[in-house]
Amino acid sequence: MSTALLGVDIGGTNVKIASFDSQSFELLTSEVVPTEAERGFLDVLDRVTALVDRYRTPDTKSVGLCVPGPVLQPEGILLRAPNIPASENIAVQQLAEDAFGLHVSLGNDAQCFTLAEAILGAGKGQKVVCGVTIGTGVGGGLVIDGTIFHGAHGFAAEVGHMLLKPPFETTDKRGEVEQFFSGSAFAERCKAASSPDDYLNGEACSFLHPDIFREIAWMCTNISHAYDPSIIVFGGTTGKALKPHLEAIAKELKQWMLPSVPLPLLAVAERQHPGTLGAALLSR
Repeated sequence: MSTALLGVDIGGTNVKIASFDSQSFELLTSEVVPTEAERGFLDVLDRVTALVDRYRTPDTKSVGLCVPGPVLQPEGILLRAPNIPASENIAVQQLAEDAFGLHVSLGNDAQCFTLAEAILGAGKGQKVVCGVTIGTGVGGGLVIDGTIFHGAHGFAAEVGHMLLKPPFETTDKRGEVEQFFSGSAFAERCKAASSPDDYLNGEACSFLHPDIFREIAWMCTNISHAYDPSIIVFGGTTGKALKPHLEAIAKELKQWMLPSVPLPLLAVAERQHPGTLGAALLSR
C-alpha cells in the first residue's frame, strides 16, 4: 500500500513542509509558513514540530529535514545557518527526533536539492550528479548512484566556498565562488539591475555576461576535475536563469578542461519542489 513521505525545508525566509506519495512521488499536500528567523533556530524548530504534528499520519515513521548551512555527519550537528541567529553547533537531528518522536534524516539544503534532481529531475539516470544552487548564496551537493556523498565530515561539494580568484573591490580577499555569484555579489557588480532577472537576461547587465560565463566555467572546471560528474545541475533563482546561457558556458568550459577529458552535461533544475522533495527522499 502506498504511503506518504514527509519532507521539511527550513529556509532563512520560509519553512516549507510537503508530503509526497511514496510510489509516484506526486505532491499530496504542502504548506509554507514564515521562518521568523530573528527569533532564533530553536524557536524555528518548535514551529517545525507543530507543522510535523499537523501533517504526520498514523503510518509516518520518519521525516526528512533539510537546513541551510553545513551539517556535520553522521552526528547531525548544524554548524551554522547563515540567515538564522543562534544556530551555531546545534544537534538538530537529535533535537528533532526528540521533538517529533520520529526518525529524522537530516541534510543540507543544497544536498537535498541535488538528491531530488538526481533521482527525479534533470540528473535522473546519471551516475554522478553535482547540484549547484545560486541564489542568496551558492550551495552544492554531490549524489553518486542515488546516494548523497557526504565526504569525511559531511561537507563534500560545498562549491560556494571553493576559491576562484581574488575578488573585485572587497576587503575579503578569500576569493570564494560565493563572492562572485551570490545575490549580493551580483548587486555590487551590476548596479543597473532592477530585479534579479536582470543579472543574466536583458541589456542592463549584458556587459557582465562574458565574465560571469567564464567564471561559472572556471567553477565547473574545478568541480569536474575534483568529482568527474556526469552532469552539473543548476538551481536557485539565479541558477535557473542560466538556462539560455548553458551553451555559452559549455563552450567556455571546453577551453579550461584538460584536453580529451569528457565534459559534464549542464542543465537547470526540473523539479518544482526540490527542497521538500529531496528531504522526503532522505526519509526513505
